[in-house]
This record gives sequence, C-alpha cells and structure tokens, in this order.
Amino acid sequence: MRAISYGVIMGGSAAVDPGRRVRNKQEKLDRIFRSAADLFAVKGFGAVSTQEVSERADVAAGTLFRYAASKGELLLMVYNEELRQALADGRQRADDRDDAVDAVVEMVLPILERADGSPENSAMYQREMLFGSPDEQYRREGLTQIAQLERGIADRLVDEAQRRGLRADSDAALLAAVTVFAAIHLTVARFSTGAHSHRDLVSDLRTQIAQVAAGYWAALESAA
Repeated sequence: MRAISYGVIMGGSAAVDPGRRVRNKQEKLDRIFRSAADLFAVKGFGAVSTQEVSERADVAAGTLFRYAASKGELLLMVYNEELRQALADGRQRADDRDDAVDAVVEMVLPILERADGSPENSAMYQREMLFGSPDEQYRREGLTQIAQLERGIADRLVDEAQRRGLRADSDAALLAAVTVFAAIHLTVARFSTGAHSHRDLVSDLRTQIAQVAAGYWAALESAA
C-alpha cells in the first residue's frame, strides 16, 4: 500500500483531524483494492475498465488515479498481494522439507498454482513487472518481494552446502537463485502461451531447480 503522510490543515482556529483524513483515504484505497480484485478475478484484466473499478468502489475517476495511475498499476496493487500470500504459503510448505531441492520447489509452487487459476491476469502482471516504469511504487513493491524469494532460495542452497561440509559462497548462491526465478518466470508464462503444453510444468521446473542447485554445489566442491 502507498505510504501516506498528511499534516494538520488549519481552518481559522479549528484543526482538521489528520487521523480522520488518513482513515478516509485508507478506506478509499481499501474499496479500490477490493473492487479491482473482484473485477479482475471475475472478468480478467482485458475486460475490466478503470471506470468500472471507480464505479464499483464508489469513487470518482480522478480519485482512483491518485491511488493507481493506470489499469496496469491496479493489477500490480492487487497481484502484489497475491504474490505476498503465495510466498508466505511457499515458505510454510518449505519448512516441512529436509531436501533442499524439494524445499525450493515448495517455495514456488503456490506461484504456479495461482497462475494456473488466472493465466491472463498472471501474464499481464508479469508484463507490468518486466516493462513497467521503474518509478512506479507498486512495481517496486513487487520486485522487493521477488528479491526476498530469491534470498530465501539462496539461503536454502547455502544451508545445504554447509550441511555437506562445503565452504558456501553466498554471492554465487544468490546468482543461482536468480536463475531459478528466471525458470519460474518462464514456467508461469507457459500457462498463457501454451508453450510445451505436452510436458508437465512442475516436473520440468523441479528438474531445472535440481540442475541449478547441483551446479552450485559442484562448483563449491571444485573450489575446495
């Protein structure tokens, strides 16, 4: 959500309650979020207009654009929360796995499950994350979450290296995690593109993760 800071506005000798102003703005943002989320879920990104969102949220179009300047930003706002929930689910599922590759797979499976349920919205979210403005707040928030996922993957690779008695390289582990996320990104795209439709997505992704992890650990063994 946007960080909002409002000062006290004086009108004569009376002051407007800044707390109420903040609450009113948060309530509008909540209505916009719920309205956009509901419409995207039912109709899909392409069939939704910003006018529909503003009418459903009971705010003026100008008000809507103060919170999200485009339909793409609305999608980022909504799907950042989807991503946040997916990553939380993945972390919980990974905690039950002793094998590092299995743990990384469990970290990312909730992302695939959500993409499978709404391929159009997921594809548009990917596009906004890739090509959106670098100054856009919701895009930055999404990228921050992805960076956290990559750090979590890297941590599992490092933990496994240490368990094997290897001298872990944290920077190399992070690069390996970035490669894993690239594979995840392309796997999510397959839901909307239909590429390699004859293959099992989860099995392919697990193989890719295992290959990246094996390469990381093998490099550490060679350097020892």
